[in-house]
Amino acid sequence: MRVRTAYLFCLLAVLALSASALAQEGHPLVGTWYGDWGPTPTQRTQITVVMYWDGKNITGTIDPGPDAVALKVATLDSTKWMLHLEADAKDKSGAPIHIVADGKLSDIGSYNRTLSGTWNHGSTKADFKLKRD
Repeated sequence: MRVRTAYLFCLLAVLALSASALAQEGHPLVGTWYGDWGPTPTQRTQITVVMYWDGKNITGTIDPGPDAVALKVATLDSTKWMLHLEADAKDKSGAPIHIVADGKLSDIGSYNRTLSGTWNHGSTKADFKLKRD
């Protein structure tokens, strides 16, 4: 009887550990982030940022689709949860625009964590706020 109880206990322990391992999300930036950026509370531009983690690097895209902009630089300081992004886009006339975003990751333990900070879009200085979906 004791052997059967010990076996059952071990089986339940393995199942519990397996379930918690499957619940892990991985890198805190991975996923699709929705939000906006703009120089004023009323002048906002909607953005979507998709980020991936390959085990070494953060990669991704701003506004995936026909006008997608690939991230050139993406670094995370995990001691302060600060993110730095850079990308090169083009305006409607085809002129180059350099994008630089620096933000702080908040609610890290939450699935719906947020990222907010400064967004420089060419010469336009703004703020941004994104929420992971």
